[in-house]
Order: sequence, then C-alpha cells, then structure tokens
Amino acid sequence: MIRNKTYNRKKICVFGSFAIILGVALIGRLIYIMLFQHDYYLNKAIQLQQRERQIKAARGEIVDRNGVVLATNEAVCTISVIHNQITDEEKVIAILCQELGLSEEYVRKRVQKVTSIEKIKSNVPKEIGKRILAYQLDGVKVDEDYRRVYPYNELASKVLGFTGSDNQGIIGLESKYESVLKGQDGTILTFTDARGREVSDLQETRVEPIRGDTLQLTLDYNIQSFCTQMAEKAYLQKEADSVSILVMNPQNGEMLAMVNYPEFNPNDPFTLIEKYSEYIGTEKENEVLNEMWRNPCVSDTYEPGSTFKIITTAAALEENVVSLTDRFYCPGYIVVGDRKIRCHKTAGHGSENFEEGIENSCNPVFIDVGLRLGATRYYHYFEKFGLLDKTKIDLPGEAGTIMHQESKIGPVELATISFGQSFQITPVQLATTVSSLINGGNRVTPHFAKAICDSSTGAVQELEYDSLSGICSEETSETLRYLLEQVVSDGSGSKAKVEGFEIGGKTATSQTLPRSQNKYISSFLGFAPASDPKVLVLVIINNPKGIYYGGTVAAPIAQEIFENILPYLDK
Repeated sequence: MIRNKTYNRKKICVFGSFAIILGVALIGRLIYIMLFQHDYYLNKAIQLQQRERQIKAARGEIVDRNGVVLATNEAVCTISVIHNQITDEEKVIAILCQELGLSEEYVRKRVQKVTSIEKIKSNVPKEIGKRILAYQLDGVKVDEDYRRVYPYNELASKVLGFTGSDNQGIIGLESKYESVLKGQDGTILTFTDARGREVSDLQETRVEPIRGDTLQLTLDYNIQSFCTQMAEKAYLQKEADSVSILVMNPQNGEMLAMVNYPEFNPNDPFTLIEKYSEYIGTEKENEVLNEMWRNPCVSDTYEPGSTFKIITTAAALEENVVSLTDRFYCPGYIVVGDRKIRCHKTAGHGSENFEEGIENSCNPVFIDVGLRLGATRYYHYFEKFGLLDKTKIDLPGEAGTIMHQESKIGPVELATISFGQSFQITPVQLATTVSSLINGGNRVTPHFAKAICDSSTGAVQELEYDSLSGICSEETSETLRYLLEQVVSDGSGSKAKVEGFEIGGKTATSQTLPRSQNKYISSFLGFAPASDPKVLVLVIINNPKGIYYGGTVAAPIAQEIFENILPYLDK
C-alpha cells in the first residue's frame, strides 16, 4: 500500500514537472512570437483583412520636338469581380453581359471563379463604367485605367510603336523607353471580414499612382507628315512594294523623320492593313503582323548600290589613291578576274576624270578605285567609318551590316563592294555613315529621344549621345561635299536640284536577290546646304514598276522634300 502511494506521488511529480516545462516552453514561444515575430504576424493578419487593387498610372506622353503630342492617354475603366462579395450572382452576370457586350458563358465562368479578384474586361469606356457603378452591385469593382491613344493614327507608327492590353510598350519607342513612360501604379486597400466581404464601416486607403514621364523627341511632326505624303505618292504612282524615307541632322544625329510606308494604325495594331489583307484569318496572320510592325529603316538590310560610292570615295581620298583629275576610260564594262562587270551605261562613258566619274556614277571608275585601295585598306575603312558596328539608334531590333570577311574579299568581291553590291547594310547605317563623312569626320549616334520631362517636378533632362571624332579628315569631308554637290548640279542627281539651295547627293539603283526576279531598289541620298549640311534625306523605293532608276524615280521625291522642308527649317 505504501509502495503504491509512493509510486503515485512520483508519477504526479513527473507529470507536474513535464507540465511546468511545457508551460514554460509555451510562454517562451508566446514571448518570442509577441516580441520577435510581431511584425510578421501583424502583416499576415493585415493581408487576411485587407484586399489590394491596383490603380493604373497614366503613361507618360510622347511629344515631338515642338511639343506636338504624338502619344497620349484616354481615361477608361477596368471591370472586375470579387466572388466572395457577390450577393446576387445572376443579376451580376446579366448586367455585365448587357453592359459589356460579352457572352453569358464568358462572364459566368469568371464570376463563379473563386479568386481574390477576377478581371472581366479592360479598356471599358468611362460612360459604361459609370452605368455599371450606378447599379451598386455587390462584388463588382470599377477601377480607373488608361488606354494609349495615338492622335495621328498611322503617323510614325513604326517609330512610336504601341502598347499591349496591360499598357506596356510592345515595339518602337514605347518599348525602348518603357522605364521612362510607364509610371508607378497606385493601390486601393479595403478591409474584409473572415468571409472576404468588405467591412463597410472602415474607409478604404488609397496610394495615388505616379504618372510616367514625358518623352520629347527630335522628330518633327510637320516634316514627318510631309514625308509620309511623299512616301504615299511614290508608293501609289510607282506601285512599289514599300517606300522608306529618313530625314536626319548630320551634325548631331537627330532624327527629324522616319517613314516606312505603308504604316499601320497603333490604335488598332492587331488588324492587318490592306497590303496584308489576304492573310486575315489564315495561319500566317501572326507572322504577317510581325512583318507589318517591322521598321525597315532599322531592322532590314539591303544592297545600297551607288550611294555606297560615297564611302568608296572617302576611303580613296583618305588613302590618296585617287585625285579629282585622275583620268579613266569606260567602254561600258570592266573585266575583273573572270567576270565582265557592266556599267549602267552599256555604251560606256568614254574618257573621264574622277570628278566626272562620280557625276556619271560610272561603275568601272569605282571598281578601278576599289582595286587601287585593295581589300586590306578598304576593310580598314569599313571599321574606321563604323560600318561594321551597329549605329546604336534608340530603337529596338537594329540589324547589323552583312559584309564579307576580310579574308574572303577577292578581286571580284572588292570590285562589287566598291559600287555597293554583294553586301548589305541598313538604311540608318548608310545615313549615319554618310552624315559622319560630310560633317567633318565626326561619327554621330542617330537618335529620336531629345529630353525627358519629370512628371512630378517638371525638371527636364536633356539627353546626350556618343560622338567619335576623326573618322576622316576635314579636307576629305570638304572634297566629298564638293563632289556630291556636283552630282546634283551637273550629274546623275540633277532631278533633286532645288533653286536657291545647294544640294549634294548621290543616286542609286540596285537589284535585289535573287537577280532572276528582276526587282530593283531605287534610292537617293542627299543633304543641304552642301557646304555646311544641316539636313540629310534618304529615299528608298522598293520594287517600283516601270522605270526604276534612282535618278529618275527617287531623286524627284527628295527634291520635293528639300523644296518644302528647307524653307521650314530656315524659318
């Protein structure tokens, strides 16, 4: 009996000790949670009690160099539902179907989905949003939002780009400067009970959004508009596949205009334009959309043809392998290795000096000059002039130059390169390189962004771009300007002449691959004033029907552009 009592007392003591230890541990744990994990569990509680919805920030505007608005915003609404807060499901479904023009199946699926918040439709006009609000439907949220709007529709669409349904930049400047334009979203915080229903007695908390910054461009609305008209004119008159026009300041790389006709409407970017209408609803529709959005001035390469003779001339002058009085003879062709390469004038130009050779755009003259340079020296100037690097223009998707490896440049390749064939560059690369050669030898960076205006403070940040001096001598640059002015005043570029202005330039007619298709590219590159260039124009007409020579087809388009924009720029 005594033993049993002793044993029971021991059990009680052990149990008591265990209870004390457990109690101390629990108290310790409680103290640890209260003191050291207070913030963690407080946040957990807040997360359970609060529901957060985004307030979309207005995207920053894009304006031209004079403040003309090229991309702005329109206030719209986003309609969402919170399943746990809906008290009359059928009424909500019926009204949302009616007001938003959506199918019952679509709306019902989202209304019945048990999530924290389910989006029904975005980009809803404000008047419809107000009507939905007036129904006072439990669980239906109407939040402010913005839709990107381009006031001038197709104008500069392949430069500006467009935004997606979430207002994020997809292509063009909208994509390149996303971090500048996007702004910072705000939030709406509401309190809910254990069932996820809003507590009406507690006021919602708002954190206001911050608008995106304004991006000011070097692009000029008036010049862009006129160049678009001229591109359309060439496109229709010559029944061309496409027309590209680029206008830039050769002194600093500012892009004043860039047209790639036909353009698309960024307000409706997923609808194929007439040129591609045959692909609507086909398996190729998405592929063709990407083609429609491409910017050929930046993303496509081509054989530049005789405009590249400007680069050959600059390299030859730098190396002193030719002088303006050197004489040549053109019988209408030249034999290089086992190849007979013809001049565009099959009867030949006869005897001519170098100045006359560039005025006549004579292939045999430039083949001779290229052979004098030799592959090694010529390739050195490709590198020195920047032709083998990208221009670093502030647009996405820039393509690089497609050039022979130096070791693969034999006499025939050297001959064809010298007059602009058997390799490919982008239009913006050609314009940038020529700009750098005629401005005194300073390699510029082509660009569209001029300044960023802070939406909060109004502070303006002027943007700066790299420039590399000394890619050619001032003497070479001066001679080049003189020669190219002679091409327009007395040579093959005469149809680009403008009374009262000094125009320098070069025509080109190149054949696309495969040669058997007999498709041509007509182009003209010009600048003014010839003695001190302030504006450079490049016109490229792809596959014109009928007459296709650059001096006949592209030069007159450049002439009209110069005739209109030179007085405007000189105002």
